[in-house]
Formats: sequence, C-alpha cells, structure tokens
Amino acid sequence: MKKILGILGVLLVGAIVIFATVDFNRLGKEKAYVQITDTASVEETKLDSGEIIKRYWYKLPAYKENGDMIEVEFSGAKELRKDAYLMLYIKNGKEVTSYDEVQLKEIPQKAKEKLEG
Repeated sequence: MKKILGILGVLLVGAIVIFATVDFNRLGKEKAYVQITDTASVEETKLDSGEIIKRYWYKLPAYKENGDMIEVEFSGAKELRKDAYLMLYIKNGKEVTSYDEVQLKEIPQKAKEKLEG
C-alpha cells in the first residue's frame, strides 16, 4: 500500500511540474518569422473598475522556415519594438498562439532571405 501511495505521489508531483513548466501555446506548433516594421493599431477596453486595458494589434507578412509567406494577425499586451524579429508559434495555418523575440542570425536561411530582401 505504501508503495502505491509513493508511486501516486511521484506521479502527482511530476504532473504538477509538467503543467507548471510546459507552455502548451508553443508545444507542437509550426514556426514562422516576422519583423515588426509597422506601428501597431491600439485597441482599448475599459473595465468596470475604470481601468483601461490596451492591446496592440499587428498584421504583417510572416515567413515559414521554407520561405513560404503567410499573412498573420496577432496582438500583444505591450507595443513591440520596431524592427524586432519574432519567431511566431502558429496553429491551424496562421493563428498565432505565442511569440518570442529572436536575433536575425537565429532565423532559418530561407525565411531570413525573405525578411532581408
């Protein structure tokens, strides 16, 4: 009985660690790359408390690792740095679930060529 409880405890701790550390918005997603070239359009929402929440929306061409272009639309809680390069996590063809800022040298060659030229 103690052995079973010990195994269940280990499994429970393992499950908690996985759910706390794995970002499911990035797991198993396709990647595309974009450069922030345009200013964002700002969407403001006023909460019942009177606080105003801003979302910054971007609509830009992005390039898959093989160089294929897709048009993406995504938002952020803050305005992104102009000329920054992002690696987007994509599901269902062009739905952006998350992003990370990357350096140009980290972008696959075919996508980099499209972003530079």
